[in-house]
Amino acid sequence: MITAIREHTVILNGAIQLPEMDYPDGTEVEVIVLVGDEIDATDYLLSTEANRKYMEEALEELKHPEKFIQVDLNNL
Repeated sequence: MITAIREHTVILNGAIQLPEMDYPDGTEVEVIVLVGDEIDATDYLLSTEANRKYMEEALEELKHPEKFIQVDLNNL
């Protein structure tokens, strides 16, 4: 079984520091380091006027559950 743990950290003195983890000494792990300008999903979705308008309309629609379309997955 693979367990994924996501941690946000900064490099200090050339080293990556992670919090203590509850695994026994000698446990083998694989570390993937992603470096770059990460944009928050919300910032991205609101990055253009068209997207902002679409999101505002979608949020407004959520206030009217009587307009929701119900789908029974067993009938698909």
